[in-house]
Amino acid sequence: MRKLIMVAAAVALFGGAQLSFAAGADDYDDSQSHPLRLAAYLIHPVGYTLEWLVTRPFHELVAQPDLAPVFGHTSHEYYGDAPVGTAIQTEPYRE
Repeated sequence: MRKLIMVAAAVALFGGAQLSFAAGADDYDDSQSHPLRLAAYLIHPVGYTLEWLVTRPFHELVAQPDLAPVFGHTSHEYYGDAPVGTAIQTEPYRE
């Protein structure tokens, strides 16, 4: 009986893992086996972690209204869905 429970638990775990991988993954093609893509898969979590643990808190510090003049921080507008560098027209066009 004990062996049956162990086998059932192993099948449940293995089957659940297979279903979770199959449900969330996109189709595989050869571009995902490129050595630089494989390196990027390994490096990306490091960069993501550094962004959230270093650069975002640092920006929060230098963007404080009292400290912004000391660090030379200038606030920027949020452009929404517009690409970076795209100017938003705030006044009506005049000829």
